[in-house]
Amino acid sequence: MNLNIFMQKGIANIMKTAGRFYLNSRKGRAFLARIIPEITRSAALREENEKAGCHVPPFLIASIASRCNLSCAGCYARAGGALKDTACGGGLSPADLSAEEWMAVFAEAANLGTAFILLAGGEPLMRRDVITAAASMPSLVFPVFTNGTLMDGEFLSLFDENRHLIPVLSLEGNREATDVRRGTGVYAGVESAMAELKERRILFGVSVTVTRENMAEVLAESYTAELRSRGCGIVFFVEYVPAEPGTESLALDKAGQEELQRRTQGLKGRFSDTVILSFSGDEEAMGGCLASGRGFFHINPKGGAEPCPFSPFAKENIKNASLRDILGSRYFGEIRNLAAGNHTGGCVLFEKEAEVRAILAG
Repeated sequence: MNLNIFMQKGIANIMKTAGRFYLNSRKGRAFLARIIPEITRSAALREENEKAGCHVPPFLIASIASRCNLSCAGCYARAGGALKDTACGGGLSPADLSAEEWMAVFAEAANLGTAFILLAGGEPLMRRDVITAAASMPSLVFPVFTNGTLMDGEFLSLFDENRHLIPVLSLEGNREATDVRRGTGVYAGVESAMAELKERRILFGVSVTVTRENMAEVLAESYTAELRSRGCGIVFFVEYVPAEPGTESLALDKAGQEELQRRTQGLKGRFSDTVILSFSGDEEAMGGCLASGRGFFHINPKGGAEPCPFSPFAKENIKNASLRDILGSRYFGEIRNLAAGNHTGGCVLFEKEAEVRAILAG
């Protein structure tokens, strides 16, 4: 299997689905007319780098904020030590990258051929400066993974005028499940954000954490249909990774992982105008784990280059190493060898933490 061709076909399918979503939207069609040539250009750059011996992934995950206004149960960022505190007045800690430093990272990634930069945290909307900086880079697509509670009028206008910024709201299923894990009133806040985004006909997504407890509900056709009726055009089904001790019972077993993959494949066929993605389920079709630069990699708030948000171990920092050097590093190469072709469900690198730590120390 040629991973580059496979991933490029996947990106093309995403853009076709976005085209169906934006069929009757003037701003949406204008966005697609601008971004499709840029995505084609990015693919050509990746191919050139591949020939030169440097594999560049189409996706980068950038955790731009080390703070969050919520304290969600089972949060992987907090369990991994990336978050500083629960509620505060600003999104920047002293060691965090500045907006200017993030802009340099985004520009370097674009020049290598990365097309999509996923903005995460912490809560990324606590870094209004970085989101505003991303708005000035229309050659890239920035999905912004947010809890939705800080979606004010200024952000709504920013998303409306810059369609390459795509908000992705986090849910745990229904109102009760979301409020239990994220806090009372969070579901209502997300509902309000969805209504505002739909009113402006802005393409947005929803990220749903799939656990043993909510699996039957969130994988039902009716759940995706409800999200679609609220204006959602992208659904990420993210398999729960028990980063917080004592939450192992929430993780899917092998049968649950197989059911997740089967049901999401069915949803893809049922909802042709909705992008539906499954993590880590879709990795199986791509020959294994995509972390460590195979399909994506992660930059933490301080600039540390990590294989994956669920494997938060950095050997290099973008403050003193180029992205090209990081992607070609021995560390990332050994992690790719550890994970590739070894996908039986679940998060491979999380399950192989001891081996990852040994490689890090080597």
